[in-house]
Amino acid sequence: MSIKLGTSLPQMKKFDLSRDIVRVARAAEATGYESLWVFERTLFPTPTTQGLYDVPGLAWPDEYRSVADPLVTLVMAAAVTERARLGTSVLVAPYHVPLQLARWFATLDAATGGRAVAGLGTGWSLDEYAAGSVAPFEERGRVLDEVLDVFAAVHGPDPVSYQGALSRIAPSEIGPKPVRPVPVYLAATSGKAMRRLVDRAQGWMPTGMHAGQLAGVWQQMQDVAAQRGRTRPLDFTVRANVILTEKPYEGEGRQPFQGNIEQIVEDLLAHAQIDGLQEVLLDLCFTTRDGDHVLEVLHDVYTAARAAGV
Repeated sequence: MSIKLGTSLPQMKKFDLSRDIVRVARAAEATGYESLWVFERTLFPTPTTQGLYDVPGLAWPDEYRSVADPLVTLVMAAAVTERARLGTSVLVAPYHVPLQLARWFATLDAATGGRAVAGLGTGWSLDEYAAGSVAPFEERGRVLDEVLDVFAAVHGPDPVSYQGALSRIAPSEIGPKPVRPVPVYLAATSGKAMRRLVDRAQGWMPTGMHAGQLAGVWQQMQDVAAQRGRTRPLDFTVRANVILTEKPYEGEGRQPFQGNIEQIVEDLLAHAQIDGLQEVLLDLCFTTRDGDHVLEVLHDVYTAARAAGV
């Protein structure tokens, strides 16, 4: 039943970035968390013109009003840790030039002895795409495919060469090389995205499902992998957006990882029963007050989870 536990780094306005990123990274690794993660939001439209996740009427959380750059945040954590893997959950691939992104991950991996993980997605915010992306929103899938192509080329042996819509790399030496090709995680849940994942990624990183639903989609993913002849096992990490409360959540409608610490541990135990699940990333930053509160919750959740047998 034992699974790995990861956690998020503080990036929002309520945190003191000059202190809290480093403090949380150090404390999380010392507590036992095995991975540290960042996410990407580039702006907060005022007024908002599109619902959160493109769901009409769903408000953007206030935490999105100011989010520190994920790559800078991860480098700060890398500098003060030794063992924890360092991942993005997720980076919106079309906001980045493919070659530069591949080189950034290669450098991080080389500098940290092989600790980088690239969680990538295509995003949903039309305003963010308009403000800064390498291609229009309608081409987001094609851009992600090219990013994966460039990762494979740049992280592979020299000479590197590639011809795509965004990147034209003449035969070149490109370094440093990562310790190993940086693992790519995607969050696909259906159709073409699932096929892309089993064909091209190392792992799956879904978000926000009840354990039973998650197990069902995981079986679908394995079925697609078998149909497409994948022989390598898929890594399987779940992103848990924790909504922590002091008192137990009572009544119907409780969402996964919503409630007090005991209820969060119940959800971890349920997820740990899913065959093949390796890790849960606990994002504890959204409902904590400040850096001190994050440090307190990091310890309490981890201690309770391990005591319960997670």
